[in-house]
Amino acid sequence: MKLPAQQVAVLEAASADDPRRIETLAAETDYPPETVAGAAFELEDAGLVAVSEEHVDDVELTDEGREYADTDLPEVRLYRAALDAGADESPVQMGRVIGASGLEGPQVDIALSNYARKGYGSIDSGELSADPDADPDSDPEAHALAALADGESVDDGDVRDQLASRDLVDVRERTVRSVTLTDAGVTELMAGVEAAEEVGELTPEMLASGEWADVEFADYNVEADAADYTPGKTHVLRQAAERVKDVLVGMGFREMEGPHVDADFYINDCLFMPQDHPARNHWDRFALSNPERIDSLPADLVERVERAHRDGVGDDGDGYHSPWDEDFARALALRGHTTSLSARYLAGVADADVEPPARYFSVEKAYRNDTLDATHLLEFFQIEGLVIADDLSVRDLMGTFREFYSQFGIHDLQFKPTYNPYTEPSFELFGRHPETGELIEIGNSGIFRPEMLEPLDVDADVMAWGLALERLLMLMTGFEDIRDVHGTLCDVEFLRDAEVVY
Repeated sequence: MKLPAQQVAVLEAASADDPRRIETLAAETDYPPETVAGAAFELEDAGLVAVSEEHVDDVELTDEGREYADTDLPEVRLYRAALDAGADESPVQMGRVIGASGLEGPQVDIALSNYARKGYGSIDSGELSADPDADPDSDPEAHALAALADGESVDDGDVRDQLASRDLVDVRERTVRSVTLTDAGVTELMAGVEAAEEVGELTPEMLASGEWADVEFADYNVEADAADYTPGKTHVLRQAAERVKDVLVGMGFREMEGPHVDADFYINDCLFMPQDHPARNHWDRFALSNPERIDSLPADLVERVERAHRDGVGDDGDGYHSPWDEDFARALALRGHTTSLSARYLAGVADADVEPPARYFSVEKAYRNDTLDATHLLEFFQIEGLVIADDLSVRDLMGTFREFYSQFGIHDLQFKPTYNPYTEPSFELFGRHPETGELIEIGNSGIFRPEMLEPLDVDADVMAWGLALERLLMLMTGFEDIRDVHGTLCDVEFLRDAEVVY
């Protein structure tokens, strides 16, 4: 019997008694695994071998897991420090033990959360005690990390799952194929199998020499699965951002640019946001420590903004009557919204001559210390926009939104009045999710207040908005969780397959 060389090699290397993995056969035959797999399937079609499949888990240490394999788990370090401090005899102040352990940052919380779980001791009212009978040298999680670091496997599924829940290992499932000789395969081997001289492709040289007439061409399996190729592509969110820019430019807008790190003065003070507003405390913003403050601010602009905060503007203005400090205004932070760009442009400090009528926009990142959920991340793209002209109204603002969103096939918009320190009237925008049918907030908007515009020396109406690019993308593609397109939990298949059609 004559067979292609790779099939002969696989047939001779296979066993009738024990299934042999594709990887093992590839090592013995010096053929690539994919070639061996293809030969095995062809032999299976001929009834000479049987191919079986099983799913196995590959367990690999993460960087954090490798660090603990080289040193110790945080809870083990905490326990050893507790013993050294005498916590096995009487409770010791927790802060003292933590300091002695050398644990810092997130490792402290990790150690405390696993300390009692593993029976190393207890924590009560800020004091820590240690169980003298605990044995950290036999910690199953520590042993599993050491085994993985040495290239060994972990058979205990519970321990492996615990390590995976702590992000100390990555567990990936893969399919393993094995080959076993059938009775027919054994019979053919005993009768004798020869390697046929086959050619895999026709070349120009064969055609020129006439050799093609004397060779045997390998069969081409048109039903075989082709290899999956996932070439790089522009991120779906970047595609959406570029389309938004094209739409707004088509509507007559010019793009704004400005710093991601800015002074609180432009982020908040110029927007008539009081300095004692809860959103301006250190829990809700990302402040900088090096440098902490901007070197200087325009003195005349600072004076006008401070006066608006203290006394208001106009005959009926009253201001906030709350503390206002220039040193506080000069503090640097990651911008919590791109409205800081609008403030810069309207104030004339962005090297732009903004004269009404004019339209400006930006599609840039903003940063907020939000709780992570399906619609919030620590950073997001904001579609900032403003129109400066005389006699603007809410009707003009709503009409702009209807025109903008219609370019993306979104027509079901709803508006809800709200409060903003820097706009009056103000309203939020809502759109209907195409999959769930729920209304989701997609932006905030309004007409800038005189208390904001007068200090910036703007003598016209300004309507403005901040729209969420990610939520626009939700309405366009139907995904339901912002983490599908952002960050370490993103849905790679969604990113590969999603289309943003112009």
